[in-house]
Formats: sequence, C-alpha cells, structure tokens
Amino acid sequence: MIVGIGVDVVDVARFGAALERTPALRDRLFTPVERDLPTPSLAARFAAKEAVAKALGAPPGLAHREAEVRREAGGRPRLHLYGRAAEVAAELGVARWHVSLSHDGGVAIAYVVAEGGGTEVPPGRGAAG
Repeated sequence: MIVGIGVDVVDVARFGAALERTPALRDRLFTPVERDLPTPSLAARFAAKEAVAKALGAPPGLAHREAEVRREAGGRPRLHLYGRAAEVAAELGVARWHVSLSHDGGVAIAYVVAEGGGTEVPPGRGAAG
C-alpha cells in the first residue's frame, strides 16, 4: 500500500550558486555522508529530501538532515530517515522507501514513494487526492 508520494525538481546551477553564496548551507542541508558529492548529486539529494517531506504530508518540524540518501554497492540510492522524519514515517506506517534520482540538462529530480506494510489507509489519507 502506498502511504505517500513525493516529487521535486531542482535547477542545478541555481542550487550550486546558493551553495557557493552561503557555504554553511551545505552543512545545514546535508549529512557528512552526502556533503562532498558533486553539485548535481547534491541537487538530486536535496530534491529527494523535499520529496520525502511531501510524501510524509509536509509535517512541521522536519529538518533536511533527517533524510539521507546513501548509495548501495550497486549504485542504487537508499533513503535513511532520522529524528522527526523517522517518527512521522513510523506513525504513518511506512515500512519501505523507494527513491529514484536523476540529473541531466541542468535539472535534478527525485521521486519518492513511501510504502506501508498493511492494507489500511492511514488516518487523514484518503484514496482520492
């Protein structure tokens, strides 16, 4: 059962300029595992963090570093949640995350699906959108 879906698009050049203009932004948005990646990869990960928030229903109190994208041995991205983001995901019954990242033509995109373990729709989440 799908609990939530999120998608986000980021202009890579604009995002890179923001990182150059405000160096502390890199530490505020990314975990130590993510920080040293090239700008297009950071833009895709930022899009993933935004997409996670959307998949969770954009609850207040989330921090960007509470969602981390790691690369598995084969290159597949894997989401790891911490803090408030992990709490909200547990409350919604999220059992698995699916994430797809891409960057090309100056744009980065992330698509995130939160999958639940049961068949019931969480409170406040209707089938119609």
